Amino acid sequence: MSQSAGIDAVAAVIGEPARARMLAALMGGTALTATELAIEAEVSASTASFHLARLVDAELIAIRQQGRHRYYRLVDADVAEMLESMMAIAARSANGKLRGPADETLRKARVCYDHLAGDLGVWLLDNLRAQKILIGHEPFRVSSDGRAFLAGIGVDVDRLAELRRPLCRTCLDWTVRRSHLAGSLGAAILDRVLKQRWARREPGSRALAFSTPGERAFRAQFSVW
Repeated sequence: MSQSAGIDAVAAVIGEPARARMLAALMGGTALTATELAIEAEVSASTASFHLARLVDAELIAIRQQGRHRYYRLVDADVAEMLESMMAIAARSANGKLRGPADETLRKARVCYDHLAGDLGVWLLDNLRAQKILIGHEPFRVSSDGRAFLAGIGVDVDRLAELRRPLCRTCLDWTVRRSHLAGSLGAAILDRVLKQRWARREPGSRALAFSTPGERAFRAQFSVW
C-alpha cells in the first residue's frame, strides 16, 4: 500500500475552511456543542451539522452525550498534535518567516489539547532535557533522578506509564516551530500548573495567562534542582 494512502482523504476533510475553524476551536481541549462550533465556523446550524458529520466519519472528532446535550471533542492527542504541526507549517510566509499570532499571550503560553505550548512549553522541554529529567533521543525517557523529582512535585511517572498514551512525546509548536512536551507527562505538568494556579485559561481562547508570581514559580520548579 502506498505511504500516501489516506492522506488525500484526511486533507480534504481538514482543508474545508469551516471544518478547519471547528478543529482549531477544539484544540483547547474543551468539548463544545454544535451551536458553539457553528459560531466558531461562522456557518448556520444545518451547515455545521453537515461538517460535524464529516469530521466524525473521518475519526477526527468524537461525540460525548451528556443528558440531552451532545458535545464534540478531538478524538485524541494524535489529532491535536497533527493540527498543531499543520499550523506551524501554515504559519510560514512566502519568504519563510513566521506569521505568528498577534496575541502575545497566545504566543507565550497556550493549551495544545491538554499540554502546554508556546514559548513556555518549549522552555519546559528544553529545561527538562538540560536537567536530565528527560534523557536519550525521541521518544525521551524519564531518568531515575527525574522520576524522583517528578514524584516530589506530585507527578507519578509509573502511573502515567501504565496509560495507553505515550509517556513522553513531542509536538511541533505552531508559533515557535520547535518542539514542546506532549504525551501523558506533558498533560500531567499542565494539570499541575493549573492546580497551582500559576496560570488561568483565557475565556474563549487557547491562551494561558500566567501571573507574574505564577511564571516565577513555574520557572523555578523546572530550573536547577
